Amino acid sequence: MNFTPTELVASIIFAIAVLHTFCTGYFEMLASKSPKHAGLWHLLGEVEVVFGFWAAILVIYMSFNESLDAAKSFLDRRNFTEPLFVFAIMIVAASKPVLYFATQILHHLGKGLQTLLRIRSAPALYFLTLAVTPLLGSIITEPAAMTLAAFLLRDLVYKNKPSVTLMFGTIGVLFVNISIGGTLTNFAAPPVLMVAKTWDWSSAFMFANFGIESSIAIFINSLGVTLLFHRQLLDPQDSSKPENIPFTVVFVHLLFLLGIVVFAHDMIIFLWLLLFFIGYTTAYPKHQSPLILKEALLVGFFLGGLVVLGSLQGWWLQPTLQSMSPTAVFYGSLALTAITDNAALTYLGSLVTGTSPEFKLALVGGAVAGGGLTVIANAPNPAGIAILRDYFPNAKVSALYLLIAAIPPTLVAILAFRLL
Repeated sequence: MNFTPTELVASIIFAIAVLHTFCTGYFEMLASKSPKHAGLWHLLGEVEVVFGFWAAILVIYMSFNESLDAAKSFLDRRNFTEPLFVFAIMIVAASKPVLYFATQILHHLGKGLQTLLRIRSAPALYFLTLAVTPLLGSIITEPAAMTLAAFLLRDLVYKNKPSVTLMFGTIGVLFVNISIGGTLTNFAAPPVLMVAKTWDWSSAFMFANFGIESSIAIFINSLGVTLLFHRQLLDPQDSSKPENIPFTVVFVHLLFLLGIVVFAHDMIIFLWLLLFFIGYTTAYPKHQSPLILKEALLVGFFLGGLVVLGSLQGWWLQPTLQSMSPTAVFYGSLALTAITDNAALTYLGSLVTGTSPEFKLALVGGAVAGGGLTVIANAPNPAGIAILRDYFPNAKVSALYLLIAAIPPTLVAILAFRLL
């Protein structure tokens, strides 16, 4: 393996950042023991801050070790389109009219499921949220699907102060289902998007090779977790009827959502649409709720840091992938996804020349199957954490418990991709 001193330092910092994500609770403990510097410890205890913080350390190192111009040139060559897209899509997808529209659809589907199976409304809505919303990710993109699902589950599950097992069991299945739910098309899942053009993968190709397997795995995961926790789910209270938002307002919001999805790769256009959207919601405040600007900014900061640190890991990732057989690539990429973003992993795999079709399918399959194991495994995961974190004990999502909760649905995804 050939590497430069900067690449070696970047990998060491990257490893520290990964460990930091598992130790955020320690910094919260320091905050309680040291009130004088509680603000700093609270900041370092935020999962979304971790990679942005360590990316800044890397840039500072480059500025002193090389030069400020070299550090600036390095940042200028990085592509921050994905972090900014996630920032934009989160804000629009979490707006009150879009959530209202998604909730109404799920409620109508839930009533049909209730009548058909004679079950309570809560298990029906819970199952549909975990089964249908991730599949929508193949149309509206995975970050938007994650945002919708997280807010729907917040109201259905997390606001009711559920058990810790229900909290982590739900988020584990959510993360895995979102990761594989965007594979029915070639533009919605970040790890697929990274290779689709290079390998000439169309949406028809994705559906033929991943669509059925992903759908079956999502159904099994959603059904399994619903059967496991159905007794703990509380039916929504009908005492207060939700606000009836006019169709025209919903339609305008959906147009903004569609526009940002269509121009997901044109940063200037989708940011212009976002600013226009913010102006629209300010000019017409009725039927609106506060936009999640803080949460979206934190997620964008997290992903931006991951772009900076991840861009210098190719010196060891690419040779590792080159030395593997297709079967080893599947399980290797699944394991590597847990410690690095799966989009970065597939991008590096796309640079390997002369690979077989089996190698390519195994690389992407393993990357998406492991996308729920950690916060950093899949780009939309920090969005789910940002929305649901406050409802977990001490407002922290344990990285270890998340890993444990994600293993069963990950095994289902593995079996679906390898056996079907």
